[in-house]
Amino acid sequence: MHAPAYILLERDFRELKQNNYVGISASPVSDNMLKWEAEIEGLKDSMWQGLLFPLELNFPPEYNHVPPIVRFTSIPFHPNVHPHTGQPSIDFLDDPASWNPSYTLSSILLALQVMISNPILENPVNLEATQIMIKSEYMYRKIIHTHLQEPVQVEDESHKLPAQFHTSSFRNFPTVTFNEYHKMWSEIATSKTTERYRNSLFEDPNFIGKYYKWKKMDLRCPKEWKLK
Repeated sequence: MHAPAYILLERDFRELKQNNYVGISASPVSDNMLKWEAEIEGLKDSMWQGLLFPLELNFPPEYNHVPPIVRFTSIPFHPNVHPHTGQPSIDFLDDPASWNPSYTLSSILLALQVMISNPILENPVNLEATQIMIKSEYMYRKIIHTHLQEPVQVEDESHKLPAQFHTSSFRNFPTVTFNEYHKMWSEIATSKTTERYRNSLFEDPNFIGKYYKWKKMDLRCPKEWKLK
């Protein structure tokens, strides 16, 4: 019954293994060639470089006259991935009329790798991810690296993220509105302690005079001040 689809998928599998595309892997779940598991990695020099995105593909018996159903099993916080279903927003997967029978398993996975690494902001399906990315790519990068396998790379080793963040996935990522996110980062970026000390010092009208008096004493008795 499924013989044509099976034959085509076996051909696609051989092609995928022969080409050995960087950052792309896939295999059938079992003897049922219609269900596949795959993994793609963000392209080099993109903010997704080194991050892995697992997904599943369900091919219909009518393949390759109709496209497979594709979804990310760990939903990435991405402008072009539906935040609830994990389905990528690509025209030839969304609209059967845009599907071309010449597409193969390799071309589907390559298109997904390009989509992940080069989001299209003009027609997003995740508005929150899009708003944050437009507002600050730096903050967006922090979010995706915190909630995927790779830790954020920082110069100071003491500020690396705790180990539990390294293995967390977007499946457990809570829905946060852009206003909540902006409020959270505004509070973190404001140092109230520093502000208090700065004000108490410079609001003293006698501070400048005291400063020059201390400086004058320093110049008169350099040895004593060095010892102190």
